Amino acid sequence: MSSATDRQIISGFIMALSAALFWGISGTCAQYLFEQKNVNPAWLVSWRMLIAGLILVAFAISRKNSDVWRIWKKPKDAIQILLFGIFGMVAVQFTYFYSISLSNAATATVLQYIGPVFVVGFYAIKNRRWPIAMEYIALFLALTGTFLLVTHGTWDSLVISEAAVFWGILAAIALAFYTIQPVQLLKKYSAPTVTGWGMLIGGISFSLYTSPWESSGIWDTGTWLAFSYIIIFGTVIAFSIFLGSLNYIGAQTASLLCSVEPLSAAITAVVWLNLKFTFMDWLGTFIILATVAILTLAKKVKKSQVPISPVEGPIV
Repeated sequence: MSSATDRQIISGFIMALSAALFWGISGTCAQYLFEQKNVNPAWLVSWRMLIAGLILVAFAISRKNSDVWRIWKKPKDAIQILLFGIFGMVAVQFTYFYSISLSNAATATVLQYIGPVFVVGFYAIKNRRWPIAMEYIALFLALTGTFLLVTHGTWDSLVISEAAVFWGILAAIALAFYTIQPVQLLKKYSAPTVTGWGMLIGGISFSLYTSPWESSGIWDTGTWLAFSYIIIFGTVIAFSIFLGSLNYIGAQTASLLCSVEPLSAAITAVVWLNLKFTFMDWLGTFIILATVAILTLAKKVKKSQVPISPVEGPIV
């Protein structure tokens, strides 16, 4: 193996890990905006999709041999990108951010990480085959980790609200749909084109409900910094460097490295926002993250790959 290849692999690892860190911190920034600046989650989702969508579409246009307009020339593909933007992008963005507003960035991110289990279930039904043993183990661990995270090991009470649990699980289901629905589009068009249009369409459609032109929250330096971070680092840059990492280390390794995201969200929330994360919270988190590692290994065993999200690997 040449030194140049070694450098590329190292670069791929750094890029994927950096993307995961950026996404995790982005969730904590969202928690800060919701808790301390009274920003409405739906309002934030609208602007995140609108601004990031415009930037990503512009980036797709600037690329050599751009396919950004070709996606609209086939009615079937045009319908699919509309469905992805309205139902995939909006659902995964809003459920995740709303879950954060009901609990915290760490818990919401970890709960969403059970999404790959739903993806495995979908393909098991679609392909009419039973999951392999490693996938059953992953399912058991996902359920165990979720139980510890939301109950701290007791059967008679929840440590977060029922609404937070509901929206967290809904975010995981939305992530599964968001992962599966654009697969055929991604075989024909570049990820920047699919993701950029998805965000822009989602932002425009969701704006009809949220009225983003009406100001939300308390706007000061801290608000602007957190908002800017979510758009620039937590969306555009994270997306770009994650895609770049795929060229060097592949989707499976990059997806596995993205497990750093909920740890990033937890650590920054504990240090910055004084979130109390107990031993049971950490244990539940690590158990759920173990499902990602097991599912990644299961893909290699089956010599086939479950598609990943076009924006952020396995997680938003």
